[in-house]
Amino acid sequence: MSASGPARQIVVVGGGVAAFSAISELRSRGFDGAITLLSPEGLPYDRPTLSKGYLLGTEDATKIRLAPEAWYAERSIELVPERAVALRPAEGAVELDGGRRLPADRVLLATGGVPRCLGVPGGEAAHTLRDLADSDALRRALAPGARVAVVGAGLIGAEVASAAVVLGAEATLIDPVDPPLVPAVGEALARRLHAMHAERGIRTIVGAPVGIEAHDGAAPGSAYSVRFADGSTVAADAVVAGIGILPDTALAEAAGLEAEGGVIVDDTGATSNPAVFAAGDTCRRRAGDGTLARRSEHWEAAVHSGQVAAAGMLGAEPPQFGAPWLWSDRHGVHVEAVGTLDERHAPGARTVLRMVDGVPQAAFLLAADGHLLGCSAVDLPLVVRAARRIIDRGIVPDPDALADPSADPRKLTR
Repeated sequence: MSASGPARQIVVVGGGVAAFSAISELRSRGFDGAITLLSPEGLPYDRPTLSKGYLLGTEDATKIRLAPEAWYAERSIELVPERAVALRPAEGAVELDGGRRLPADRVLLATGGVPRCLGVPGGEAAHTLRDLADSDALRRALAPGARVAVVGAGLIGAEVASAAVVLGAEATLIDPVDPPLVPAVGEALARRLHAMHAERGIRTIVGAPVGIEAHDGAAPGSAYSVRFADGSTVAADAVVAGIGILPDTALAEAAGLEAEGGVIVDDTGATSNPAVFAAGDTCRRRAGDGTLARRSEHWEAAVHSGQVAAAGMLGAEPPQFGAPWLWSDRHGVHVEAVGTLDERHAPGARTVLRMVDGVPQAAFLLAADGHLLGCSAVDLPLVVRAARRIIDRGIVPDPDALADPSADPRKLTR
């Protein structure tokens, strides 16, 4: 495996959206060499729906595929439903779990992450949510009348709790932070969104469990007791851990690649071995000044990093993107955020709220000099789209117009 000369044989390890966006970008850029996609689960599929439509049963496994099987054949992409067990850079190969070795002069690691488990006694009993099988198992657990305790009230935890009540289960949502998601959407919207749980009959607890006890008969009708430091407990038929993921760096580290809270990549997606690239949840970018950025675990960030790595493998300039964007669906509302709402990294910033009948609909974080840093909104996609243009163009917006519910979003960028 050597970075000298043009790439002719590329092996992509992983079956998520980062891997898919990379192979799509490679072909879009005219790469006509061999592409092999190692996707142990078969046809790549979209994962955000695992805590939304797929969990609810409104979308099936076929509907959430990123592309039909014919798409890969039409683009001469070999889809191999096997797992890579080792990179062999000196031999220019990737070793599969069956012992076969695939030749490669470039490799893209898009191995994603593994769910964090609850680090408390009995924590291994909790459901996690990362793939189709996890979502299938969780849907079976969320039967009508079942009691579920969800630990972690971030995006995934909140979505699971929302789905639980739709499916007829009783949900308790547990998180040590009150309210969760402030860095992502700002405090006003975070409080509004968290309050929606109680409005839908979900019990919320501020705290962190210290143990999960399985029992027979101690609490009739439930399989577990979630225990807290003060001695209180929550009875549950199922426990869910929605506390984030750990980057899957095992292949990279075994191959001697630099990793620190993720596989370290540069602005082109290249790792410490210039013939190996990484994208998606597994990677962490080192800026030109040597600082390490935080990993992003959002869908759009994974798409973009796959596109960057594809360009990097071809020796092309990486594409440029606008302000980062995320979304979540819960309790029948659609939440979006763009840029940053984290005031901790913006000295002198102030928040402008758009209110309707005393309820915050959107939040805008303005820098000390008036530039827009970020926006979050509930069911206002046009406002978020306008905010993204404002951020990307460096426009100094009128705060009164941002706060005005009657202001036309299309005019905010003028």
